[in-house]
Amino acid sequence: MNKLNEGERPLSHYLTFFSQDKKSYNTGQKIGLILGPLLFVLTLLFIHPEDLSRKGVFVLAITLWIAVWWITEAIPIAATSLLPLILLPMGHVLNPEEVSAQYGNDIIFLFLGGFILAIAMERWNLHTRVALTIINYLGTSTGKILLGFMIATGFLSMFVSNTAAVMIMIPIGMAIIKEARELKNSDISEHSLSKFEQSLVLAIGYAGTIGGLGTLIHKPYSRLIKFNILNC
Repeated sequence: MNKLNEGERPLSHYLTFFSQDKKSYNTGQKIGLILGPLLFVLTLLFIHPEDLSRKGVFVLAITLWIAVWWITEAIPIAATSLLPLILLPMGHVLNPEEVSAQYGNDIIFLFLGGFILAIAMERWNLHTRVALTIINYLGTSTGKILLGFMIATGFLSMFVSNTAAVMIMIPIGMAIIKEARELKNSDISEHSLSKFEQSLVLAIGYAGTIGGLGTLIHKPYSRLIKFNILNC
């Protein structure tokens, strides 16, 4: 297995439902664990707009609950994603068969395949090879490094989820920043390095979104494009 720098986590850490590490809740997770269901109940009790049906209010309440748990990671995100399977039938919004069918949608398996491919890339350092090859070809100036990372991230996100592409490119970018800090001379200020770090992170994020539009693995946008093409 590849050695990771201190503080870095492999992509597989975020994609594994169970972890061998001892679970401990921080303050944000504890607040989120209570706040999610509380918002759900308060929404059902006190929010009743005239132009929104009872089912609509129930969906809004579910959305708030899931959003809080998703953001705070009060429970594993994979478990949070299963809440609609329980709550939507409970509110008579959809029956269990209709809800469960959405979990078997072809686009879900497309995302799953993308994440599996991303783990394989990480295991064999393919993402590192792609990034370093592009940087070596384009040059080592800050502008060319940004361009190189954008090209590498955009290319990867065409074949894996844009989220996965960004997650596997960010550690490489941070490694370059760390190396630059260790080798910096009097001509390079900490402010300049900080600006370059911000630019690099934003460049990787934007490139992941742009490159992901090239294939259907990208999230909702490509799915909408697919829907419009098939229904033309």
